[in-house]
Amino acid sequence: MPGICKELATKIAHFARFPQTGVSLRQMVEFGQNPSQGTLLRAAQFLHDELPIRLAHRVVELDSLPDNLNQMPSVLRVKRMYIDSFNELINFPRVSDRIKDAVKGATVHGNAERRHLPESNTNPAVSDMPRAASSHWIPPIQHRSYHYEVKPTELPVEVTEYNRSFVKSLERIKRRHDPVVTTLAHGVVEYKQLQKTNRIDASVQHFLDRFYLSRIGIRMLIGQQIELNQQRRDPNYVGVICTNTNVAEIVQEAIDNARYICGDYYVLMNTPAIELHCPKDLAFMYVPSHLHHMVFELLKNSLRAVVELYGDEAEKYPPIKVVVAEGNEDITIKVSDEGGGIPRSAMEQVWTYMYTTAQTPMLDPEFNQSDFKAPLAGFGYGLPLSRLYARYFGGDLKLISMEGYGTDAYLHLSRLSDNEEPLA
Repeated sequence: MPGICKELATKIAHFARFPQTGVSLRQMVEFGQNPSQGTLLRAAQFLHDELPIRLAHRVVELDSLPDNLNQMPSVLRVKRMYIDSFNELINFPRVSDRIKDAVKGATVHGNAERRHLPESNTNPAVSDMPRAASSHWIPPIQHRSYHYEVKPTELPVEVTEYNRSFVKSLERIKRRHDPVVTTLAHGVVEYKQLQKTNRIDASVQHFLDRFYLSRIGIRMLIGQQIELNQQRRDPNYVGVICTNTNVAEIVQEAIDNARYICGDYYVLMNTPAIELHCPKDLAFMYVPSHLHHMVFELLKNSLRAVVELYGDEAEKYPPIKVVVAEGNEDITIKVSDEGGGIPRSAMEQVWTYMYTTAQTPMLDPEFNQSDFKAPLAGFGYGLPLSRLYARYFGGDLKLISMEGYGTDAYLHLSRLSDNEEPLA
């Protein structure tokens, strides 16, 4: 592993040999309701063990990318971010024996006292995603659990101080990784220029799926731990998860934002209308920012297709329709447009990173924003990333298109919330 000392490279290789531990949305919510400082400490211990493993898996994969993709300047910058975060975590102080004994003594062990958390199911996205090639021997390890419950008893003040210190470290790591999506996108652009090609092959596509899905999981665990430690008193929220996410409100906000962006980009006086058909009281457990991101991307695509088909001087556009249906397993959001559709031969390409019909913008290598704020129009990341966000919690995103007419996008969201993270 060039660019780092042998000792650190050995540690990364060691941690990458351990399996990752998945957590479901429902487990995060059940665990995070009114957590004590002791419970937060047990979660911090889990993250202190789990995050270096996840980061090490990604560093090893970045280092072994084929065809000089691993040598692209932007890819090396991303690898450096992951190495720095790995190094910060493994050098963060361990919990002292005094604190450990106090928390262990207050941990709920008996079945009568323990709050039973729901079992999680295998995420269906795992079976669809080729795993990274590995010859690593997986050593036996002690079972790691995210959801230890600690009774709200009097604990040493060092417990609270440790939690605060760990959260500050997580905040630094989160900020460090803000530009990962856009920086890696630049790395793929550099790779395409080196290879003198406009397309990426299946192995690179699968790598990007695994990498970005892992990033979603890492940021979800970090964001949840940070928010739980803030101990805000909103009855509808457990960390970043809203237990009563109102679908109509989130979708309407995405509609307003997408129409504004469209009108501003094309300088329109008459932006295409978007009709929403959704029960006003439909709510379920989800991460609102994820839902907004996915719907916004779909609407942005539909608006662009309609405006470019009819022209920016058209007096009237056919409306885009958003229909939300509630099932026993899923909540499904259908976005329908009359934007001319997609040729059948191009349907597979729409899920390919860097596939876009827009002009690819130049992006400052020092751009420092997260994927929600990044100017990715033109990078061809909107649809593939949105599908990953859907799949992260057991949902999916599918397209059906009628060339010469329009496209229907189906966003499936699991309302059971019991799927483990799809770790690869």
